[in-house]
Amino acid sequence: MAVSSPESVVGSAPVAKYDTGEAMCPYRLVLEHLTSRWGVLVLIELLERPYRFSELRRAIGRVSEKMLTQTLQTLERDGLVHRDAKPVIPPRVDYSLTDLGREAAQQVRALAVWTERRMDAVQQARDAYDAAKRQR
Repeated sequence: MAVSSPESVVGSAPVAKYDTGEAMCPYRLVLEHLTSRWGVLVLIELLERPYRFSELRRAIGRVSEKMLTQTLQTLERDGLVHRDAKPVIPPRVDYSLTDLGREAAQQVRALAVWTERRMDAVQQARDAYDAAKRQR
């Protein structure tokens, strides 16, 4: 994968580590899907268990039906979420993680846990930055 090394070669031209050109587009898009505002929350929540749409929406909180639908469709297209529609009345749809989704969700959750643990250090850095900026 091109993002794992400082440079990779596409064709005969070297490509920078985080090149935003066409060669990196698929990697960058998946990364954006995984780390989007709602993508992170969906993945972390689905690590616990499968959810019905309305349950997932309540568990996440403050997400519109439209945004949750779009996020689930995007993650399903990327192979991270499985949508199980049961042919009953009323319709029942359950969402769960695929093996690939579970792997990604564990990585995203690790970043979320790190963020929570290190928030004091981040806040101190913000305060120092803001103080220095006011003194300029």
